[in-house]
Amino acid sequence: MTQVFAGKVALITGGSRGLGAEMAEAFAALGADVAITYVAAQEKAEAVAEKLRAKGVRAMALRCDQGDPASAKPMIDRVLAEFGRLDILINNAAIVVPGTPVDDPRHDPVKLDRLWQINVMGAIATTRAAAPVISDGGRIIFIGSLNGTHSLFPGVADYAGSKAAINGYARGIARDLGKRNITVNVVQPGAMPTDMMAEALGSTEAPDFFLDMHPIRRVAALREVAAMVTFLAGPEAGYMTGSTFDVAGGLGI
Repeated sequence: MTQVFAGKVALITGGSRGLGAEMAEAFAALGADVAITYVAAQEKAEAVAEKLRAKGVRAMALRCDQGDPASAKPMIDRVLAEFGRLDILINNAAIVVPGTPVDDPRHDPVKLDRLWQINVMGAIATTRAAAPVISDGGRIIFIGSLNGTHSLFPGVADYAGSKAAINGYARGIARDLGKRNITVNVVQPGAMPTDMMAEALGSTEAPDFFLDMHPIRRVAALREVAAMVTFLAGPEAGYMTGSTFDVAGGLGI
């Protein structure tokens, strides 16, 4: 396999499980040194880092609560201290709160406020901390959601709104950093077999009514989403910026 990221350093927030862990392995397989962040799952994060090292690259797992924007700069500083550079930032960490309609008195404003803090303000804080130090010609990729452009169900207003906010922010950052040949894009997965899908749909097995909404009648494999991310981070995507890419089996068309 061509080591297209040899000599590059990638930071993936929320890399201890699910898509984050899959992307970490994909980047390491292509030669990148990789840092991942986690909040509570230290054992899982360290296990991911050990798998990456087994591929012959450097790797580290950092505890960082994206719900606390003040933690962003110290986290970036630790990556620089360990690896000496930062070339690729993947803003992946996010949460979903199983929703109720906005007029339902049972909705939990505390949990929904934390969703905005993590999905939006935390991602912004990480990007602000990384932007001055990321290499010219670098890559910033936000993991959004198809809900950022399509509200598919009742009760997802806050989650959908948080992902829509990231779409607009990414386009603005693409304008800001274009002069340094840094590209900024958003990848919008649909459903994937992750813990987040289980929280949203009650299971990692998608129900028939949901599959029927897809022209390609299945959920995404994690490797399919990771492949889009590594492509956008690679040398062939240097003229693609400020864009949103769906990996969703046609859901929402």
